[in-house]
Amino acid sequence: MTTLEGATVLVTGANGGLGIEFVNQALARGAAKVYATARTPKEWADPRVVPLALDVTDEASVAAAAAAASDTTIVINNAGVAGTAPIATGEIGEIRRIMETNFFGALNVARAFAPVVGANGGGAYVDVHSVLSWIGLSGAYSASKAAFWSATNSLRIELAPQGTQVVGLHLGYTETPMTVGIEAPMNDPADVVAAAYDGLEAGELEVLADQLSADVKQGLAAPIEALYPQFAAA
Repeated sequence: MTTLEGATVLVTGANGGLGIEFVNQALARGAAKVYATARTPKEWADPRVVPLALDVTDEASVAAAAAAASDTTIVINNAGVAGTAPIATGEIGEIRRIMETNFFGALNVARAFAPVVGANGGGAYVDVHSVLSWIGLSGAYSASKAAFWSATNSLRIELAPQGTQVVGLHLGYTETPMTVGIEAPMNDPADVVAAAYDGLEAGELEVLADQLSADVKQGLAAPIEALYPQFAAA
């Protein structure tokens, strides 16, 4: 179980819709400091927020951020990119671009901050996945999030001995700049982040932020046609 009261939180992708909520709600729950990271960090009015440059795809940038934010106790591994490149026919360069941020970038952050968080008492990670990590409806994006989900499961085991709580957050479509133009019911990012922090502080290891995520996870135990009805008549 991890508390945000008095914590030092680092948020990747802090300029985005979810990232802004992660910063603001951490402060509302009593965080002492929040490192708000992005490739080009924005200015924040609250003196408890420290803007910090971070390109998750650049190992040197990640290492520099880990050194600068050496008092971090909670990492919100949120940075990501959108993209729907098909696996079979999409440009391999586009597929690699998506994987570099959503999987290897997230992994860079997790690996660099593991000793930092461990040295500061264990702390926690919140890894932001997607319902699409469980269902392959979005090509390379789904693949990248599935890989990150798998890595989170391994990190949870590997970091347990140092007392680090690793929370996986799954969510469906949420109203952020990444989902502009998508015609689908949308979560409120404030609700998603509140669910994530509630789960973190309750000691949970996985948070399903909406009914869609709960339904799709339940469907993983069913025959494949339950998640992919287009094959039911085959």
